[in-house]
Amino acid sequence: MNDQVPAVIPALVFDRERVPMLVGGSVIAGRFRVGGASVVMGPAGMVIIAEASDAPARSGVWSAEEVRLIGPAPAPVTERLMEWGKEGSSPIHIAVRVGGEVLYLGTAWVSQAGTSDGVLTECELRFEAPLSRELLNRVRPPLSSARLPDLEWLRNVNDDRAAALEQFVTGWYPTADVTESLISGSASRLPAGLRQLYRLAKQRPGALGIQNRILPEPDLHTDHLGEMLVFGVENQGGFFWSLLWTHEEPEADPTVWFREFDEKPIAEQEPLSGFLIQFSLFEASMGADYLALPRKLTAPQVAKLTEALQFVPLRPFWPWAPTHFYVAPGLVVRVSSEDGEAFDVWAGATHRSALAPLADLPIDWNRFDG
Repeated sequence: MNDQVPAVIPALVFDRERVPMLVGGSVIAGRFRVGGASVVMGPAGMVIIAEASDAPARSGVWSAEEVRLIGPAPAPVTERLMEWGKEGSSPIHIAVRVGGEVLYLGTAWVSQAGTSDGVLTECELRFEAPLSRELLNRVRPPLSSARLPDLEWLRNVNDDRAAALEQFVTGWYPTADVTESLISGSASRLPAGLRQLYRLAKQRPGALGIQNRILPEPDLHTDHLGEMLVFGVENQGGFFWSLLWTHEEPEADPTVWFREFDEKPIAEQEPLSGFLIQFSLFEASMGADYLALPRKLTAPQVAKLTEALQFVPLRPFWPWAPTHFYVAPGLVVRVSSEDGEAFDVWAGATHRSALAPLADLPIDWNRFDG
């Protein structure tokens, strides 16, 4: 995947008799269960045996380069993993159970670990040598393309934007059990586009954003002059989006104004109907479980990356760095540039299978979950 990576490692079928050999002969310090995976520890090493699965909440192989252990983990496992990397650390061996076989995948090292009250909650491990695509597909099964969110919404982007927004949001986000809604059910003077998004967000809260946010209706407020209705904010408070606010009936599809707090407002190129689709695409990619993040790209590299994708026919989003969107089933790719020469690309997907159109590109990836 990267320009320079170690050679891929083949799988070796092995039985349980090999486990004591890997952790220290006949001496086994403990056997544990962590997030659906078996963890065996001894003085000479640790063996993690996961199930072949693509469930994000279970421990297992995440990508060709990464394994995730999902806690809570027992104290001995927490201690061993949190201290990994210190002098004298013992190897961590990874295996996956596929049907009646256990496939040995090699060794891994701890790249990131998190705890809560001293208990390991999650741990990311990196393979010493990445898996081949064939082996990855065995230990983390791909998903049928028919089960990925489709692109029916794309047909409506410039004919029926309300339909496009609803189709995208309902296709991308699963419904969630929401015990208390932050969305008002009262009659509203808001434009139809915002009312629609709030209705969708009652069962799909993620539709209001992950990186940046559309404010819940009770939190809407006017600016200090009382002229603009602030409805969207950047996650660190650096800028906000607003609508011209009057006591008259709202425009059906008003202009959206982008503003840093001390600067003059700038009009987004799309009115609210297009802006909400762009906002939804941006946030869907940012909050996706599966990501593909290349280093900065040139224009020819962007052309190569997007040639198998479909362009979303809207004018550029976000005045700071004009942004276009490209899509495939279950995949959103955003491409932005401040100078038209160096491009930032971020791809987010609902499942690692949706990243398949990008898998064989000659691109240096910072991260690739496909």
